[in-house]
Amino acid sequence: MFLLFKIEDSNEIKKQRKGLISEEIENTFTTLPKDFICSISLNIMNDPVVIVSTGQTYDRSSIARWIHQEGRSTCPKTGQKLVDLSFVPNLALRHLTTLWCQVNGLSHDSPPPKESLPKVFQTRASTEANKAAISILVQNLAHGSELAAGEIRVLTRTVTETRTLIVEAGAIPYLHSLLKSQNAVAQENAVASIFNLSIDEANRSLIMEEHDCLESIMSVLVSGLTMRAKEIAAAALYTLSSVHDYKKTIANADGCIESLALVLRNGTVRGKKDAVYALYSLWLHPDNCSLVVKRGGVSALVGALGEESVAEKVACVLGVMATQALGAESIGREESVVTGLMELMRCGRPRGKEKAIATLLQLCTLGGAVVKEKVVKTPALAVLTRKLLLTGTDRAKRKAVSLSKVCKGCDQNTQR
Repeated sequence: MFLLFKIEDSNEIKKQRKGLISEEIENTFTTLPKDFICSISLNIMNDPVVIVSTGQTYDRSSIARWIHQEGRSTCPKTGQKLVDLSFVPNLALRHLTTLWCQVNGLSHDSPPPKESLPKVFQTRASTEANKAAISILVQNLAHGSELAAGEIRVLTRTVTETRTLIVEAGAIPYLHSLLKSQNAVAQENAVASIFNLSIDEANRSLIMEEHDCLESIMSVLVSGLTMRAKEIAAAALYTLSSVHDYKKTIANADGCIESLALVLRNGTVRGKKDAVYALYSLWLHPDNCSLVVKRGGVSALVGALGEESVAEKVACVLGVMATQALGAESIGREESVVTGLMELMRCGRPRGKEKAIATLLQLCTLGGAVVKEKVVKTPALAVLTRKLLLTGTDRAKRKAVSLSKVCKGCDQNTQR
């Protein structure tokens, strides 16, 4: 059974798939929700829009022809005079009609050009239309509809108002349940929807307060069915950890830091970036610093300096970590850190070079004598530092001057 419209996938669907056109049309119109039909064309709406003046919904092409080509200025359904002839897209209803057609094996025109999404919420009528459509989706999500989860994921990508309607309709507990699904697509849709909802600050507490939801997100991060699902879980943990009070809870969850380190090592470029941001956010809580070191977070970040796609971001994060003695000492103990930062100084963009030399300076300042010697004794350091003095950004030049003084001081101490 397809729960969204309570249509049984029985002989009707089988006949449609066999191409019995006359029976397909007959059966379609006995089960097609009336709200999907344009009252002008009497066909299913491919691109539903809401009339601003009256709140009625029609297919875009039909109402455009009614107003602009036929020169009418009244609402086809109500007969009301249209003070405002403009209309806005009914995005939620558009998704529902597309989904219904897919399930029933019917063709549906390709999506219309992207609109300015916030316009959907300019009127009370358009908001109510979207609220009703979202309510149907969430009701069917409650029955475990994996297709509904996919539609929720699409809608959560849009604007804050849509995400608010989805949360108010009670979607979070049902998305939480789908995180445990053994269907890879359903699991990915659920974790992506939760991530998208967490973009809005007001939703973060609702997600964290949902019983065992954090544990389920963590389960996807640790043992998700696909790498993409793991990466999205990392992104969700990053947004949730932006609330200071949640940083410690998240960092202490079983397998969190180790799994973020694995995503940083093995994920896609996008996933690696999300893992970098998540580790950085967790580090910002003072109680988490030793945990990030102990569980391999720092090692993974230093290793990622060799990844061109994230090296600049990693250098920036390491620079922040190195402002604490624990961070500087831990980073300095990593064998590849100096060569990784030097390579960024050699081949990176101006901002990357600036971050690299700033981090090296922090390592010399707070990393202890062993780390300091390790940095200043690197053969190519003097050449790269002089080059930045000539070609670097203003900040890079200042850091280069300071690092040169550190190196000079070390040389004088060695001679004594």
